[in-house]
Amino acid sequence: MRVRTYGESGPVVIVLHGGPAAVGEAAPIARGLADSFRVLEPWQRGSGDEPLSVARHVEDLHDLVTTRCDGAPPALVGESWGAMLALAYAAAHPGGVGPIVLIGCGTFDPAARAHMRLTLEERMDDALRQRLAHLEQEFPDPGEQMAKRYELIQGRYTYAPAASDQGEGAGEPFDERAHTETWNDMVRLQDQGVYPAAFSSIRSPVLMLHGAYDPHPGPMIRANLQPYLPHLEYREWERCGHSPWAEKYVRDEFFAVLREWLARHVDPFS
Repeated sequence: MRVRTYGESGPVVIVLHGGPAAVGEAAPIARGLADSFRVLEPWQRGSGDEPLSVARHVEDLHDLVTTRCDGAPPALVGESWGAMLALAYAAAHPGGVGPIVLIGCGTFDPAARAHMRLTLEERMDDALRQRLAHLEQEFPDPGEQMAKRYELIQGRYTYAPAASDQGEGAGEPFDERAHTETWNDMVRLQDQGVYPAAFSSIRSPVLMLHGAYDPHPGPMIRANLQPYLPHLEYREWERCGHSPWAEKYVRDEFFAVLREWLARHVDPFS
C-alpha cells in the first residue's frame, strides 16, 4: 500500500480515497489540510491472489495506524467509499480512532442506491446514454471501460467545477477487480445486517459533509446512519456536488469548516 505524506507538524489525519480503487483522488483534501496537520494519504490495496474485502481494507488501515501514528488515535477523513471505510474501521477499532469526517458518503441500503441511480438517469441525455451503451464494444478491458464510464458521467456528480488542484491517480490504470470485489463485499455485509448496525460501537465525533447536488442522497444516508450514530453532525451545501473540495461555490468554505471542526475535536498532543 503506497502512502503519501503531507505537512510536518500537528495531529495526524488520514485521508481515505473513494471508488473503491480511485487511488489519488483524496490528494487535494490532503494538501488542503497540510498547513495544520500531518496528513497520511494511503492508496488502498489493489487486486491480487485473494479477493478483496472490507475486512482486508480495515486490516491494512490498522497496520498504517499502528506503524505511522505513534500510538495516538488519528482523525479519519474519508470521501465517498473512503467515508464508508472510515466507519468500518472505527467500528472495528472504536478506541483507536479520533474524529471522523464523512465527505460525500456512500450508500447503506438499496433504497438510497435506487434513488442515486434514478438521479443519475434523470441527468443524462440520449447522446450520453448511447455513448455509455457502446462502451463494452469500444473498450473490451473492464478497467478501461469503467474509467471511461466515470469520465463520461463525472459531470453529473458536479454542480460547478472549480479550477483547483487535481488528484494524483490520473496516470494509474483503474483496478476494476479491486473496485468490484470491495464494493460487492460491502453490499454483502449490508444485506447481512452488519452495516450500518456495527457503527453503534463508534464513540468518536462524526461529521458528515454533503452537497445537495450529489447523486448520493445525503438526507437518506444520514437517516440510515443516525439510529446507530445519534451524535452524527450533518452539514449540507446547496450549490455543491459529490466533491466539495472541487466545487467553485463552496471550496473555500468546505476547507474552512473541515479545518475548524478537526481542530476542535483532535487531540492536540496526538
